[in-house]
Amino acid sequence: MDLRHNTALRIHSDNDAGLYRVILAEPQLDRVVLARLDPPDVASPSKGGRPRSQTTKRPRKKPQPPLIGELNWHWSLTELFALRSRGLLEIVEIEPENRTLSDADSTLFYSRKDVMRPFLDYLHFREQVLIHRGISGLVAEAMEIGNTSKGHVYKLFSLLCRFGFQESSLRPQRYKCGAPAALRPCDPDGRKKPGAKTIKQRISAAFGTSLEPAQPGMNSVWRALVMAGYSKIPTPKPPLPEVCNSILKSNFVTKYRQESGKLVEIPPEQGTYPNYRQIRRVITIEVSKLERLLQNTTQACFNRSLRGLVARNWKGVSGPGHTWAIDSTIGDVYLRSSLNRAWIVGRPIVYVMVDVWSTAIVGFYVCLTGPSWNTAKVSLFCASAPPELVADLWGYNAIATLNPSPSLPGVLMCDRGEYLSKAASQTALKLIPAMSYAPPYRPDLKGLVEVLHRIEKDRQYYFVPGAIDQRRQEYELRKINPEESVLTVKEFVAYLAIIFSEYNLTANRAHRLDAHMKADRVFPSPGGLWHWGHEMGIGVSRFTPRSELINSLLPSESARVTRQGIMLGGKEYRSDITDELQWTALARNFGTMSIPASYFPGSVSRIWTPHPQGNGNLELKITTTANASPELTFDEELDAYMFSKAGNADVDHLRTTAALEAKQQKEKIVLRAKEATQEAIERNRGFVPPITDSRALENAYGSHNACPDANPPTAEKSASDEEAEANYLSMVSAIFAAANRDEDSHE
Repeated sequence: MDLRHNTALRIHSDNDAGLYRVILAEPQLDRVVLARLDPPDVASPSKGGRPRSQTTKRPRKKPQPPLIGELNWHWSLTELFALRSRGLLEIVEIEPENRTLSDADSTLFYSRKDVMRPFLDYLHFREQVLIHRGISGLVAEAMEIGNTSKGHVYKLFSLLCRFGFQESSLRPQRYKCGAPAALRPCDPDGRKKPGAKTIKQRISAAFGTSLEPAQPGMNSVWRALVMAGYSKIPTPKPPLPEVCNSILKSNFVTKYRQESGKLVEIPPEQGTYPNYRQIRRVITIEVSKLERLLQNTTQACFNRSLRGLVARNWKGVSGPGHTWAIDSTIGDVYLRSSLNRAWIVGRPIVYVMVDVWSTAIVGFYVCLTGPSWNTAKVSLFCASAPPELVADLWGYNAIATLNPSPSLPGVLMCDRGEYLSKAASQTALKLIPAMSYAPPYRPDLKGLVEVLHRIEKDRQYYFVPGAIDQRRQEYELRKINPEESVLTVKEFVAYLAIIFSEYNLTANRAHRLDAHMKADRVFPSPGGLWHWGHEMGIGVSRFTPRSELINSLLPSESARVTRQGIMLGGKEYRSDITDELQWTALARNFGTMSIPASYFPGSVSRIWTPHPQGNGNLELKITTTANASPELTFDEELDAYMFSKAGNADVDHLRTTAALEAKQQKEKIVLRAKEATQEAIERNRGFVPPITDSRALENAYGSHNACPDANPPTAEKSASDEEAEANYLSMVSAIFAAANRDEDSHE
């Protein structure tokens, strides 16, 4: 048994049973100095006189614990070892209470430590106790240091004996004062209202009279009525002032009057109901903070924005590439058309895919159509396809931020609508081992993607003209003007690529580094975590052929092989292999044929079709003579096509008008010819030459300019001929104008 200074022990012998603390243990003297922590109750002698009344108006305060610290010198080490061998002594441990100190308590605590320095220095404490066989010398020294009374020093020494000889035992325990959590109702014939007196009461007291307060204190009946009225208010509860009014109306308005056959409430008189501060005090005491918070909002809002954090979002994720989260949002920016920058195409849909373990953005996609599984599949293609191919399709320079390049994940967390779609299940059977989704109205379970959307939008607000800040929009601090927009779809994609590359390389992830990562000098960024996870072998990476990605994730349509070329949506595509196989010759001689074609909606520059002579896909690129340029997207090209279709009625009208005018001019010419011929026949009374002779005379008349002696007859244009020529020129101009408008609609 190890008996040393400050050890607490319990003795079970009949005469000295109790709890003790070792003050000193001196093996050389075979002596142990103990201080009893639970002195027996000793009945105080009666003071005489008549017995005190058992009932009082105000209960007496709870007495303070008695002072302890009387040194007991009669125990020897031999006796204590003998008690231990018989099982009558055991070592105990007394845990102190941990409380946060206020500023005032901290000041008092420091002063107490300064006073009790002689008692906390063990060598000095041992020397003084052995010399004086008590603590009198230490008490005198402490009184001189702190300029305090002897009683105060003995009180602090009692605390050291009770809680242990360490500084924490001197901490003030004011939280035990005043019966905490005990109700003190101001009931009739009971406790008076506490607190400072009102001005009227002070004036009355100055003139020698006592005045009751206008507002009584809170009593038990009022407290019960307040809580009953509070419980009847449905959740989510309104603000506290409205809660107080509802409580007063329901439980404290007891008088009514008749007005026009209806009962009208009579406001209660002053002093017959609790005021706002009293009701607020009752509610804050009876209802905990967390319970009030739950009552002031809905359960869904609490779970989404206010609940305590119970885990990390990467819990259960083995490493980078294991789980991806995908989410779409409406971009806070207006875009312009690549066909005609004067057109505003509206706000885009932005898909972002993030790796949950490393928080790296593995891919993104921008489109103009609404969110669906079809666009989500294209987003997966952008994330899992080679970065060089995706950058070439969008037309920006690829920035290598993730090494190795991302591949398809093991688990994909998406939205509920996408998860429940039939197309999503079919894709998952082919490419993704597992899919999951967050419950409705719980974006907090995919909070990482939501935060990335916010980062993306904040960057747009500060740098992109025409961008929208939704939070400022709500407070009407910034007006939205779509005319300020300047970016096209592909320019916006290139802008986002730089933002996300910067995020992968520079976002601070120091809090994710453990001791092993720090020892390996892992760069604290999403890209650094991604690379380290794959280097350590905990990353999920699997090879998927490009043809499988294209066939499974990209949308497909039927292309037509015609005599003019391979056509998809009115655009011509070709490759060297199709030229060698002479597909156009086959179509010219044996009829057109249909082939399946996959396309990337973000670029009309190329399409893919199954290879006719081997495995994989054959890439077909748009020709230079096609009616669309490679930098356009399919959405923009279809937009231009529908724009031109919208003007077909005007074009048809111009064509019809021109055709009618031409028909009218032709009829006029034929009519004038008939009239002239009829007049010539009537005037001619002589011989009519044969057709051969007439033709020879006509030829001679037409070649008279070659004869120098010939004087050709002059033929003047009639007024009708000039009118016909003017009409013809106007018709041609109208057709050219219509053609120009048609060309403008395709640019």
